[in-house]
Amino acid sequence: MTTLVEDGSKFLLIGDSITDCGRRDNQHRPYGAGYVSKFRDLVITNEPKKNIGIINKGIGGDTVEDLRSRWDDDVLSHKPDWVSIKIGINDLNRYLCNKTELQSPEGFERIYDQIISDTKEAFPDCKIILISPFYMSRGNAVKDAYRTKVWNLLPTYIKIVEDLSEKYDTMFLNTHELFQEQLKYKHPDVYCGEPVHPNETGHLLIAQGLYGTIES
Repeated sequence: MTTLVEDGSKFLLIGDSITDCGRRDNQHRPYGAGYVSKFRDLVITNEPKKNIGIINKGIGGDTVEDLRSRWDDDVLSHKPDWVSIKIGINDLNRYLCNKTELQSPEGFERIYDQIISDTKEAFPDCKIILISPFYMSRGNAVKDAYRTKVWNLLPTYIKIVEDLSEKYDTMFLNTHELFQEQLKYKHPDVYCGEPVHPNETGHLLIAQGLYGTIES
């Protein structure tokens, strides 16, 4: 299996805690213990002749507005050849709890659009992958329960990411669909101890999905 990533390329992954996954802790620095590290393992073991730099810039708790605030320092300054963006579940949760404009679907789309546009303007040849938010649930929670509210609103945020991917001709990985396909056969606990943060199996699934997205 080979990818479209060329030898000598710089591949930067950015997002919230799912991307971060301890990458700033001494024990797991600098890649974290999640899908970024596992994606790096897949790149190394499948394409040992290539020298591909992997940079993890995830920060737990981030929204797309947080990404915009640090985009110049944490993304553009590295002059990446590839950028993978995994964001959205914190925006959704904060909007449900506080009805903040920046995290509303409209605010989420506007800010996300800006950071993609800025990246395309700065580095027209940079390849971008947008990764959807997901929620590890079967969607059958009690009516008016918080999990039901998340489940009902999630497709709106996923559609925004998918539409932006089409607008800017990026690659797209729908992790929610990826997990939901698995949940036809396995309990959510196999992949996540709770609906947001994957365990090692869940992170492996994301890493494999990401690698598959860029296969040549």
